[in-house]
Formats: sequence, C-alpha cells, structure tokens
Amino acid sequence: MNRLIALDMLRGYALVCIMLDHMPVSGLRGLTLANFSIFDAAELFVLLSGFLVGLVWQSVERRDGMRKAQWRFARRAFEVWRALVVGGVVMALLSAGLLALGMKHTAIWNQYAVWIIENPLGYLGVLATMWLQPNLLDVLAVYVVLIASAPLLVPVLKRFPLIFAIGSLILWWFAPILNPLLPNHNKNGLLFNPFGWQMLFFTGVAMGLFRQKFMPVLRRHSALLTSLATGMFLFGATIVIASKIGEPALPLRQALKQVYGSIDKWHLDGTRYLAIVAASWLVAVPLADVMERLASTRLGVGLQQIGRGGLWSFLACVLLSVLGDAFQMNPPDQGFLRKLVVDLWAILALWWVSVMWLTYGAPWQKRRKAE
Repeated sequence: MNRLIALDMLRGYALVCIMLDHMPVSGLRGLTLANFSIFDAAELFVLLSGFLVGLVWQSVERRDGMRKAQWRFARRAFEVWRALVVGGVVMALLSAGLLALGMKHTAIWNQYAVWIIENPLGYLGVLATMWLQPNLLDVLAVYVVLIASAPLLVPVLKRFPLIFAIGSLILWWFAPILNPLLPNHNKNGLLFNPFGWQMLFFTGVAMGLFRQKFMPVLRRHSALLTSLATGMFLFGATIVIASKIGEPALPLRQALKQVYGSIDKWHLDGTRYLAIVAASWLVAVPLADVMERLASTRLGVGLQQIGRGGLWSFLACVLLSVLGDAFQMNPPDQGFLRKLVVDLWAILALWWVSVMWLTYGAPWQKRRKAE
C-alpha cells in the first residue's frame, strides 16, 4: 500500500490540535482547528482512522485474504485497548508526580492521581474493563469499540454498502437512547457515543474501500460537489465565528440555529458530520495539489512523522498535554511569550518522540510481525 503523505500530515495535525486543545491556557490554542470549523480534531482523527482502516483492509485482503484482514484488526483492537490501559496508568502517575511537586494542572481530573496511589488495582480494573474512560483518553475508548467491530462489519459494508449505510444512519439516529444502556461509571454511557461516532468512522472506512471505484464518478460532478462542500464548511465556520463574536452576532446565531437545531459533539450531531465530510471532499479534490505541496514542506514532513507514529504519538500527545498544562500554570499569571515557548516545546517534543518511534520502535514491530 502506497502511503498518502497528505493523510499522514493531517493525522499529525490532528494530534497537535488535540494536544493544544487540552492545554487550557495554551498560547496557540486559539489557532487550532476548533476555532474556525464546527468540527474539531476528534472528528478529523476518527475519520482519518476509518479511512486508514479501509485502505489497510483492502491491501491485506487482496494479498492474504479476508481472514487475515479480520485477524489484523482484531489484533489492532487489542493494541488500542492496551494503549488505553497503559496510557491511563502512566497519565495518572504523571499527574500524581506533578501534584506531589506542587504543580497544579487542570488538563485532566486530578482524582485519577488519588486513585492510582490509594487503589492501584481498582484503578487498573476500571480502566481494563472500560468502566472508566479518563478524559484525554476517552476517544481511545470509542476507537476500541469501533476497531473491534471492524472484523465483523467491514465484510458486510463491502458486500452490502447501501444496506450498511441505511443501518448506520438508523443506529446514529437512536444513538442518544442506546448509549446509556452500556455498562459504565457514567449513567449516560461513554462520553464519545459509539452508536453515533460509528457513522463517521465507517464513512471513513467506506472512503478507503471504495475510493478508486467511486471517485471517477464523483469527479464528473466535481463543480457541484465542491460548491455544496464549500457551502457546508462555511456554514459550520459561520456558526463557530458568530458564537465567538458574542452579543453583536446574536441575531445571526439565532437565525442559524433555526437551520441546524443543536450541536452535540458527544453523540455526533448531523451538522458536525456533514461539515467534516464536506471538508474531506475539499481536501481530497480541489485542494489535493495544495495538500501534497504542504505535506512536502519541512513542516509538513514533521507533521507526517507525527501522524505515522500512530498510538505511540497519540499517547505522547496526551502526556505532553498534561505536562504542558502544568508548565503553563506554574507559576500562575504567566505572559503569552512564556506560554508560547511551552507550546513550541510540546510540539517539538511530540515530533521528537514520534521520530524516535519511527526509527527504533516501528522497525522492531515490523520485524516481529514478519517472524
């Protein structure tokens, strides 16, 4: 499978945004994706992850058959679950260490630090059963569920795409009712509702599976689709910008609300879904050449390396969020320049950790899988 460098760059960009978005007083937080679009890095991460699943599934199935592809993603689900558990433990220990040093931080709930010290086995148990999903790692919990369902559902998607799409839409519609039925410490279910987010994930899977078949057909109507996609993206951006303007934009906000109703990230509302799908068309077609050129720049290559780091990079971005938050809050009332230095340090640290993984960790994994 040939790597798509723009895909790797966007995955890296999503991880940088996730890291900065969870540093509450970050100097660069105001420049992340969530500030100019109705969706944020979480949607971008899940859609790109689904797209990559579709690409890899197609490649593995052609080479080794469907059973091998199913086993590949069953094993991947275990790896994501393991990352959730290990990441939750390390994050809680890091938080406990920072608190012991008197370094206040608000990126995560400080109770995790208490539990890991007072009842480590109990904390490990609630992580392992996913009864508890620590904030910053909660998107991994829904990712475990989605990846674990792939071995069963991707063959259905390939054989009956239209029926699958209808079923996915129905499941998304009833997602707010279904989520509280999942056993969870929160009576409302998982924070990222898997019954809602499955629609975005499998949209990405379908893009990866069928792109070579359907893109030539869609390109015949590219002018119309680009106009619609641009309009949808601008509609979502207007909602966000109007909310930031505040009272002067109240009439516009009320008029827009008559169209979109409500925004609910956790169940994945229709406006956010349509906006990220529209953005994916814009990136893949009218802006394709621009994205390729950006991915080839020095900054683009750095983001590619972060994106290719996979779970390792994701866990690093979570831990760096906690560290960066602590450095920016201690001492209090820091100036913008000092916070900016911490932001840049965190981004460079994330890049360095990703490069170390690609240099030493990823080749080792490949050798182990080849044995």
